[in-house]
Amino acid sequence: MTMGKLVVCTSHSPGMERDKEAVQGLGFRAGLKEARRIVTEFDPDCVLVVAGDHRRAFREVVPAFAVALSAGVMAEAGWPQADLDVPGPMARDLAEHLLAADFDVSVCRDVLLDHAFAQPLRVLLGGLDALPVIPVAVNCATPPLPRAARVLALGHAMAEFLDRQDGRVLIIGSGGLSHSPPSLEVEAHDLDDEERARLIAEGHAAARRKIRPEWDEALLHALATLDEQELAELVDNATEQAGVGGNEVRTWLAAAAAGGGALTPLAYEAVPDWITGMGVAVSKH
Repeated sequence: MTMGKLVVCTSHSPGMERDKEAVQGLGFRAGLKEARRIVTEFDPDCVLVVAGDHRRAFREVVPAFAVALSAGVMAEAGWPQADLDVPGPMARDLAEHLLAADFDVSVCRDVLLDHAFAQPLRVLLGGLDALPVIPVAVNCATPPLPRAARVLALGHAMAEFLDRQDGRVLIIGSGGLSHSPPSLEVEAHDLDDEERARLIAEGHAAARRKIRPEWDEALLHALATLDEQELAELVDNATEQAGVGGNEVRTWLAAAAAGGGALTPLAYEAVPDWITGMGVAVSKH
């Protein structure tokens, strides 16, 4: 039987990468530092990362849920392309468990993932190669999106699988909180990097004003009590209430359910230059 599970859910943002001097988001960064201390103390044997995709890995075919049997991260924000150490047999066992639990989960091989997966691994573990990693993708960007209740059910099914594994498992939920990236506000699924950059630059001023701290705080409170009814209400209406990027908190729901418990917020801060409400929360372990 597993020796324990730790959940860390955290926002990600390319803006944090661009802030080379680390002068913004100091409250959020302090929360991340504490989360890293908790992870180090927990000393995990492997990692399951639940994250979304910014219409980069999945474009023409967009699975609601996917388990990567092998994967890397794309070159981005000055970081080079790199491989992830995916334990293929364990990842396949997870996929087969989810299929047996009536989830039509997809599997993918040699997929290149973006900062949604890479940033929390670098911040919480110090690098992409620190531990074996199973990436689980949840569609948070390209409608139609899976309903919150289904995402929670996926998390519960992953909990059943993880509870049968040996060792300590770190579960990371990556995304959110409220934000509305200009490149995701358009319906186009086939933007090239130049067009994506143009949309982001032209829409940045407006995106700064689309953070919704009230919604973020309501979500964090619902996670702290694991109120699934309230979580479903907030998440299923995220586009209208928290911007298209708010849909990424589906990853938090799946991670919390996989961990089997409520999450305690460590920090929350709206960072306009990063166009995002930045939060980090952890489970008790």
